[in-house]
Amino acid sequence: MIKKVILPLLTLALVYSCGTSTNITASWANKEAFAQKKYKNVFIAAITGNVPAKTTIENELAFQLQQRGISSTKSHNVFPGTFTKENKPSKETLLEGIRNAKSDAILTITLKHEENETRYVPGTNNYAMYNPVGYGYYGNFYGYYNSVYAYGYDPGYYTTDKVYYLETNIYDADSQELIWSAQSKTYNPSNIDDFTKGYTEAIIGKLQKDEILAQ
Repeated sequence: MIKKVILPLLTLALVYSCGTSTNITASWANKEAFAQKKYKNVFIAAITGNVPAKTTIENELAFQLQQRGISSTKSHNVFPGTFTKENKPSKETLLEGIRNAKSDAILTITLKHEENETRYVPGTNNYAMYNPVGYGYYGNFYGYYNSVYAYGYDPGYYTTDKVYYLETNIYDADSQELIWSAQSKTYNPSNIDDFTKGYTEAIIGKLQKDEILAQ
């Protein structure tokens, strides 16, 4: 009886979690760099021309870092809407802003790719592998009719997910060398706030798992 109750609940949870979830698909860390130096002031830069999205993501990451005792500077406060596709900042401009913020690490967020992904959603009754000997309901007409009725009238359907692939990097501000990197995959965010919440939870969780941030 317990199994009959738990399994549908787990299935329901999986269906809803697929809607707006972020998963870390790969990561790398220079543990030696973090062991030698404690980073306490991070410059956060979401590299996008979408100013509302940039502001929301940088604000949420800054808040989460602050909760863990790490100060941060958001790039949209240092460079407020001055960069465009045609107006890329020079290296000197970027580094001057980072130095003036007294940051010892730089965290970048970049949307690397987005795509539509089609998947099949089963109906109310998953069809089992054909095996008439192994299933008693095949032995008479109504037993079979009753068992497959739900599948016949609700066979499932295909749906399209919107998938976003992001890359998050952390660099040492002095040497500019990469010291941590993660790639993530986000499904079906309903809006920027929804996306930011799932993305930030995944990134902070991975930083904690890699023992870069305290639990």
